[in-house]
Amino acid sequence: MNYKCFSAFFIILLVFSCQKNDEKQLAEQQKDAKAKELIFSKISNGWRFSTPTLNPITQTMIQNWKELREFNVELNQTPKSSIGAFQKKAKDLSVKALALNNNIPASFNKPQIKSRIAALITKINSINLFINLDAIPEQKVIALVTEVDVELLSLYQQMDEIVRKNQIPKEEGESDMIRMLDTTRAIHN
Repeated sequence: MNYKCFSAFFIILLVFSCQKNDEKQLAEQQKDAKAKELIFSKISNGWRFSTPTLNPITQTMIQNWKELREFNVELNQTPKSSIGAFQKKAKDLSVKALALNNNIPASFNKPQIKSRIAALITKINSINLFINLDAIPEQKVIALVTEVDVELLSLYQQMDEIVRKNQIPKEEGESDMIRMLDTTRAIHN
């Protein structure tokens, strides 16, 4: 008889303790869902990239730069559904940003452009890193979005500057003088 009472008491105790654990887990899940929803709304409101405009000559020079075009398309698409969508978008942006180093038009294949692309890649990878953390620092992600805009503007302005410099006519004899300054053409002893 003692054994039956003890077993019944143990089963009742087990059922009540399981119910309390389920209630605690449900409350924690609801709290996490609200926190993620709040983070999602903040990031969704701050996820606004702006693509600067180029002068028409520069636009014609980069029209065959497929990687830049694909990066801009990816950049202008905003995820709408969840944090997971933002995480996927950040990963895709990292891949597209890394591809910017491929097939750079010859007139823009200069250290000034490559350094700006490297800075842009770093900012995009930082967004990818922070948005994939367990506790997402939404203010840091939003700040990085504006920093990406600054880096992209810098890249576009540098491309416009290169085009402007190439349009300046050379003076008579300037090309000969530049060729003479080239150390690779020097006479070897």
